[in-house]
Amino acid sequence: MPTSPTTPLPTLVPTTQLSIDLADRRYDILIGCGLLDQPHTVACGAASSEALIVTNTTVAPLYAHRLQRVLAAHHARVNTIALPDGEAHKDWDTLNLVFDRLLGGGYDRRTVLYALGGGVVGDMTGFAAACYMRGVAYVQVPTTLLAQVDSSVGGKTAINHPAGKNMIGAFHQPLRVIADLDTLDTLPDREISAGLAEVIKYGPIADDEFLGWIEQHIDALRARDKSALAHAVRRSCEIKAHVVAQDERDAGLRAILNFGHTFGHAIEAGLGFGTWLHGEAVGCGMGMAADLSVRCGLIDVAYAQRIKALIARAGLPTRGPSLGAARYLDLMRIDKKSESGQIRFVLIDAPGQASLHGADDALVAEVIEANCG
Repeated sequence: MPTSPTTPLPTLVPTTQLSIDLADRRYDILIGCGLLDQPHTVACGAASSEALIVTNTTVAPLYAHRLQRVLAAHHARVNTIALPDGEAHKDWDTLNLVFDRLLGGGYDRRTVLYALGGGVVGDMTGFAAACYMRGVAYVQVPTTLLAQVDSSVGGKTAINHPAGKNMIGAFHQPLRVIADLDTLDTLPDREISAGLAEVIKYGPIADDEFLGWIEQHIDALRARDKSALAHAVRRSCEIKAHVVAQDERDAGLRAILNFGHTFGHAIEAGLGFGTWLHGEAVGCGMGMAADLSVRCGLIDVAYAQRIKALIARAGLPTRGPSLGAARYLDLMRIDKKSESGQIRFVLIDAPGQASLHGADDALVAEVIEANCG
């Protein structure tokens, strides 16, 4: 369970501001400590607009009151809705709770939604914002490491379907992303490890030097050293912002951000959403994708072993569940990167470089048999 928040101690970690520049708009990503208590940082939208904080039952007691307090000075009305917590609730029924609150409260098109929580809350709030009255504004306030380094950035929003993860959604960019590192103090250790999976992925796909930095600082990251976390979040967001700016709608390059996700999403769907954390499944999936990269002749065994060793040091599983190769393959065919039934994987072409590849089912089955059970 998360611990209760305390007043943050003074920190020497400076606030960093990054930007995502898209074809017709741009928005900022703010990374630092104590940001949640700064109205000029958090509040967005017209001063007369209304705000609805969307959070969950775990995060609400920790941070919702603080956010509501700072927003009250800027928005005409500020309310909070706390959704059930967990990936198992990332569905239509839970999404409709948000719509019920918006419609029941008479919220109009000038409403700003604030996504206060992890990746599930961020995805659902963004999707609700994309759909409500054909689109209202929202702000990402991620409180997990995974959300701060990945899911809060880039405008992908979605809910799950029993057949596949994130299969129903929309692209809808936030007004701003506010990554307050102090919120990571209340995360369970398991959630920190899950977030590190999404940090680690940026090394093999885009920046091998960053991979080396993570290897040197993995213990500090797991111990929540703020300086180490600040650098990890900043560099992760820099890489993602660069990729998203070139491919906002996931037509090509952006697919590399899904390294490990094809195997990982199959694990989540096969076990039942919420059994493994998303980052746990992705971490294991990265090891499997690295193995497939070796079997396709793209990288050597030593590099794949290096990635798997770091995944283990992050506290993540390195062996997948025994679903059977046939079940894995069936689930992976539903992946959004698949084309005409052909599964496509993000594989490592060379240290710090990745792209999409097809692979024979028999070869993929070998990877599954070698890395699961």
